[in-house]
Amino acid sequence: MSERLQIRSDGALDFLSLGALVHRLDPGLVPFRKATQCTIHVSGGEFNCAANLADCFELRTAIASAMVDYPIGDLIAERVRAMGVRSFYKRFKHDGARGPNMATVYSDRGHGIRGPVVFYNRCNEAAAQLKPGDFDWPAIFGAGVRWFHTGGIFASLSETTAELIVEAMRAAKAHDAVVSFDLNYREKLWKAAGGGAERARAVLGRIVEHVDVLVGNEEDLQQGLGLPGPEVAAASKLDPGAFFSMIDRVVSRYPQVKIVATTLREVHSTSRHRWSAVAWMWGQRLLAPTCDLDVHDRVGGGDAFASGLFYGLLTGESEQESVRLGWAHGALATTFPGDTTMATLEQVRALAGGGSARIQR
Repeated sequence: MSERLQIRSDGALDFLSLGALVHRLDPGLVPFRKATQCTIHVSGGEFNCAANLADCFELRTAIASAMVDYPIGDLIAERVRAMGVRSFYKRFKHDGARGPNMATVYSDRGHGIRGPVVFYNRCNEAAAQLKPGDFDWPAIFGAGVRWFHTGGIFASLSETTAELIVEAMRAAKAHDAVVSFDLNYREKLWKAAGGGAERARAVLGRIVEHVDVLVGNEEDLQQGLGLPGPEVAAASKLDPGAFFSMIDRVVSRYPQVKIVATTLREVHSTSRHRWSAVAWMWGQRLLAPTCDLDVHDRVGGGDAFASGLFYGLLTGESEQESVRLGWAHGALATTFPGDTTMATLEQVRALAGGGSARIQR
């Protein structure tokens, strides 16, 4: 059995994430080929967790990232501040024509039988140029950081971002911070960066050697880490059996990992999902309830789950309650537009405790 997670009780920050900040263009129900207008959401798999923990759960959080001095950068930085997230930026100058740029994510939301479509413009992305030495980790972690988080999206951007992750994780460990990592395997990004799945497995495998808490489903574990497992498509997406069947392989290869967790989602249509979550914590198998979701915007649901789970663990909730808080926050996140939370802690606790959608008067 794995040792329990040890979380320090003090520190200037409850949570620090490292990753790319992006802006997502969202045309709503209209596909991009017919779109005439878009909403802009500020996002980033790693940032979303910091934003959720600050805005909904009222923790002290920060993001270490790249920032470009031009209007898109200003827009993104304003949203970071608005969500209550402190920033540690490596700043870049824009040349007025080609960059460096803050990445753009295009997300066609889909509807009903029409599935969502996601594609990117990460050309000359400032975050991909981040490298070891760009942040003063001894000063940042020396002030006290309880939990450090990053993910596979940032790791995929370049060889130097992966090295920066390892540098930051070593500093986090030296200062007694919990280290978490969301595998977030994105085939398009690993192909674009070169090396594809083979490079992903080599890079992610080295990173996970430093991780205490791992977020990722059985497909992430198979494709991102190269762990053998059952044929995922053969079973119900809500069956935790495929996930649990791989845990022994995870902890055998990475014995320092104490928690592995993921969402379970069965997609009946773009607008109708069946939702649950599952976690393995130092030998315990934990399963959240199952509910039906009428989905407004699915992007960010996994990050919202991770945020609620981390909140429960950071504030001393039981293992089961931590999973339920993650499940509830992830479910609520799908009812809002955008990538970051609009929920309140009261709403999350109510749903985690068995609440419903009855009108609140």
